[in-house]
Amino acid sequence: MRPRDGGGFLVELADRTYAAEQVAVATGPFQVPFTPAIAADLSTEVVQLHSSDYRSPGDLPAEAALVVGGGNTGFQIAAELAESRDVHLALGARQTPLPQRILGRDLFRYLEATRLMNTTVTSRIGQRMKDKETLIGSSPRRARRQGIKMRPRATGAQGSTVTFADGSEVAVDAVVWATGFRLDHSLVQAPVFDDRGQVKHERGVTELPGLYFLGLPWQHTRGSALLGWVKDDAHYIAQRIGAFARSHATASASPAPLLSGQPAR
Repeated sequence: MRPRDGGGFLVELADRTYAAEQVAVATGPFQVPFTPAIAADLSTEVVQLHSSDYRSPGDLPAEAALVVGGGNTGFQIAAELAESRDVHLALGARQTPLPQRILGRDLFRYLEATRLMNTTVTSRIGQRMKDKETLIGSSPRRARRQGIKMRPRATGAQGSTVTFADGSEVAVDAVVWATGFRLDHSLVQAPVFDDRGQVKHERGVTELPGLYFLGLPWQHTRGSALLGWVKDDAHYIAQRIGAFARSHATASASPAPLLSGQPAR
């Protein structure tokens, strides 16, 4: 997708090209599965999967497994695998654990009632929250009770052996990389990115007229990239699209300005 001469955009597909006055890029925050470079140092005999390809314990040999990644996905996959095999879970940055349910109600009911899900990225509390992740329904203590062996950050690999930040090692038959995703907006060929490749926008509205983004993490609030709350940003973007269309319709309907010496009719 790239800007079109004279305004608007050209959106190129495999078999056709569209011309559009406005474009909303709603691809969300999870485009490219990320696997650390140390994965390449493992033997081909070690079965490796990114969490996006994991479906069930049957995807892996019923032997020693390592899950790398201390987020919700890593804990949940490790818990499922621990029911049938020896499992190690390697954690990077620690995340604050929170229960899934409190007094019989889902945690997100409380977050919504206290308006924490609507906290904006520009607020003081939003600035403190935006770079912190939380564990929902999982915790290292619970993982240990499930028989999962906790490990620090994975720092190296050789053959079937993985090395951790404390110098310890473990031989594994399978690794699940629950190491998240990276944004990839390479399909957008437009001057709307900063030096780090981040989208420059104000609540999803870029400086390039008619180009919008939706579903970015903390695009406007804590819930911007979550299914239950992305609708708020979608509604806002829809309003901007409507206002843009109306302004252009009004401009095209306006009479052309008189040229010097041209008589009025």
